[in-house]
Amino acid sequence: MSATTGPILAIGAISFGNEFIQTKNLNFRIVLATGIAAGILSLMERLSVELAVGITWIALVTELLAPPKPGLKSPVQELTSLLGIKG
Repeated sequence: MSATTGPILAIGAISFGNEFIQTKNLNFRIVLATGIAAGILSLMERLSVELAVGITWIALVTELLAPPKPGLKSPVQELTSLLGIKG
């Protein structure tokens, strides 16, 4: 398994779960996009491992902090609201 596969699958799971929790709809486009991204980044690792891993970790941080769509909360915002943490 390549170095980018784990974080990319985590991104897909977080995105899929966050959207399901907020909208109660299963968005299978996220699953497809995650698979495509994992394949592309795995191929990119053949050119530069550091670049591919860097892009993956930047994507993970972005996924956690940025809202996916207007009107939805980011995963961090959703988690803090579920836990009752006031910001």
